[in-house]
Amino acid sequence: MGEYFQLLRRDLRGALPAPQWPADIRLEHYHEELAPAIHAVLLLGYQQGGGRVAPLEQWCQQFVTDAEFDPTLCIVASNASGIVGVAQCWTSAYIKNLVIHPNAQGQGLGRALLQQVFQVFQQRREGFVDLKVLETNVRARRLYESASMVFVLRDLLPEE
Repeated sequence: MGEYFQLLRRDLRGALPAPQWPADIRLEHYHEELAPAIHAVLLLGYQQGGGRVAPLEQWCQQFVTDAEFDPTLCIVASNASGIVGVAQCWTSAYIKNLVIHPNAQGQGLGRALLQQVFQVFQQRREGFVDLKVLETNVRARRLYESASMVFVLRDLLPEE
């Protein structure tokens, strides 16, 4: 028996709440020098909640070869200790990865990154943004639902 995911959607028409950032957070976008650190945070996040990310070299190459990968849609949150959160989105108004470093969880960073993503896609004139979340990842589902993301469909995860 396989695992199920839920597709969730956020309508971007109308006013959106502004992100409320934890103290000392600075934002930047993907660039090659940050790639190993960003990738490490993605891997760390997926140890907790399922999902997967390509090996580093392949993941970096996708920013050059895959039209879905846009460096400006990979939002990186850092503080004095380094990268603490990543929201990697695709050009098709899809949140591919939203990961918060375990040491930075519970401080509102996930919600702020999510709200930042909503604003970015609204500025790009998208009507909505989607993501998939494992049905068993209750903590993430609570965050998404509290940020006005709504259930669209439930499906089996494809076998690897």
